Amino acid sequence: MNEFTVRAMLERATRFEPSVVEGRSMIHAQHQHHPWIVIVEPDMEAKLLVVVTVYEVSE
Repeated sequence: MNEFTVRAMLERATRFEPSVVEGRSMIHAQHQHHPWIVIVEPDMEAKLLVVVTVYEVSE
C-alpha cells in the first residue's frame, strides 16, 4: 500500500467513526472493491492528519 493509494481511499471514504484509541478515527473506504479501514490521528501541532495503519476488512 503506498501513499497515493491511501490518499485515493481517503478521498472516497464512505464514513468515519471514533476508534477504540482516544483521539483516533476509523475511516471506512474501498480499495479494489473490498472494504478497508484507515486509522488516522490528527497532529494538531503540525496541522497534519497522520495515518496510523491501513487494513482490509474481512467480510
